[in-house]
Amino acid sequence: MDWLARSLRENPELAVFLTLAIGFVIGRVRVKGWSLGAVVGTLLAGVLVGQLDVRIDPLVKVVFFDLFLFATGYKVGPQFFRGLKKNAASQALLTLVLCLASLLTTFAAAKLMGYDAGTAAGLLAGAFTESTVIGTAGNTISRLALPDDEKARLLNNIPVAYAVSYLVGTSFVVWFLSTLAPKLLRVDLKAESRKLEAEAAAAGGKEAEAGMRSAYREWDIRAFRVPATREGRSVSEIETSMSPARVFLQRVRRGAQMLDATPELRLREGDVVVIAARRHVLLGGGAPFGEEVEDRELLDFPMAAVDVVVTRREVAERSIATLAEEHGRGVILLKLVRGGEEIPFTPWTVVNRGDTLRLAGAKADVERAARGLGYVERPSSETDVVFVGLGILLGGLFGALTIQVGDLPISLTASGGALIMGLVFGWLRAVRPTFGRIPEPALWVFDTIGLAVFIGCVGLAAGPSFVAGLRTTGPSLVVVSLVVALVPHASAVLFGRHVLKMNPVLLLGACSGAGTATAALRAVQDEAGSKLPVLGYTVPYAIGNILLTAWGPVIVMLMR
Repeated sequence: MDWLARSLRENPELAVFLTLAIGFVIGRVRVKGWSLGAVVGTLLAGVLVGQLDVRIDPLVKVVFFDLFLFATGYKVGPQFFRGLKKNAASQALLTLVLCLASLLTTFAAAKLMGYDAGTAAGLLAGAFTESTVIGTAGNTISRLALPDDEKARLLNNIPVAYAVSYLVGTSFVVWFLSTLAPKLLRVDLKAESRKLEAEAAAAGGKEAEAGMRSAYREWDIRAFRVPATREGRSVSEIETSMSPARVFLQRVRRGAQMLDATPELRLREGDVVVIAARRHVLLGGGAPFGEEVEDRELLDFPMAAVDVVVTRREVAERSIATLAEEHGRGVILLKLVRGGEEIPFTPWTVVNRGDTLRLAGAKADVERAARGLGYVERPSSETDVVFVGLGILLGGLFGALTIQVGDLPISLTASGGALIMGLVFGWLRAVRPTFGRIPEPALWVFDTIGLAVFIGCVGLAAGPSFVAGLRTTGPSLVVVSLVVALVPHASAVLFGRHVLKMNPVLLLGACSGAGTATAALRAVQDEAGSKLPVLGYTVPYAIGNILLTAWGPVIVMLMR
């Protein structure tokens, strides 16, 4: 054991990797479906390893924290700027109410209990599962005109308060939003979800069909022989005659000849035609041809499935049904992703700029639709390191600008600047996706490992004084964390329902996003038996991340 301790002190980078390994193991342990998660697991692992008195250069955690913040801004940038527009005003206002309530409740509770600035910052970070507050508050404390030992005490109190309040805050918010809030609103989430689906289907003036939400993914391609009744009719005429069902003719066999099914091509009796349509159309007696033919050669043509980022201004804020009429011939929509979350959709779901659409169909049709919608996201493992490096550099220089207020220097700090520039660069990437690519695996490393290394270093530094701090403030923090987590979320739920008149399904999804509680979103979806709550989640999550991160320096200044 002495040899291990000495090796870790002499090679502190090994302590970081040991902390990550132990932390992710702790985070994966599940008890009755609930787990600590990698962040808290890594913090506790850092505290454990930190008992060996391992010293880590502060630069290590700053570098990884900047990577994490830039990645956070990059992910939520498109939704953040969309949240500033009129059509997301109610969600943005709800987020502002919840985040302001979180700041004021934390400040009031900390003052009442006599907590210091470090404990208040950790309380805010943990109760609202916003780990970035640890970094931004810590940076602010480091810049205060205080003795070094006092700074160290305040900084070490942050992870103590965070660990306690995170455990309480996360579990309580998940339970409150998924179980207690629906009772407070006197609603049945499952019934409200079914009602919302029916309203979405009827929004286009058409009768809702069972399974309409999943019909876009239930497509098949079959071959049929043209009967005498279809002789001389063009491909376009036949497709139009099947409206409102979406039916596409893909290829035609005429004797030994293979023909593309162009809109003007006129069919002859005996031709064999490949038809793409929803399965219920092909099997329900509504297909344009009666006799099905097994023709492997005709059906064996290249199909493509690509991710298309919506960038064209004239396409944004329009429904899927409208876009399908203009660009969707021969193309089916498999998936819609917004802000990293898959969104359930109907024909009347509105598409936003920056959304990713998974389109499938014949290669030529998919490429034509992609050109009309935006930009094809080609599979690649390369990260645009120039983009990342310049983004963090410019953000850091911007954040380093300081305004002196009395004896307190006010600035975003270099880390806060990295977050702001991540927002801008993420939005630029959504608008002009020809540069600045960060593949999903690389983004995961920046996001997850960046935060884990930062939190692990915090735990390592706080390790020697963690237990003493926990004895001092731990018992009171449990009760205070419950109050601090409850008041803002309860206020937001009541405000959203009675003032903003929000649908309860979308409201609870929005509260999950505003409080950056992804675990709560999953619980609400399970309770609702639907993915629909995610429709209220993405914009509040983007804005909530920014506001709660900004509260780090603010809570320190208020406590001062």
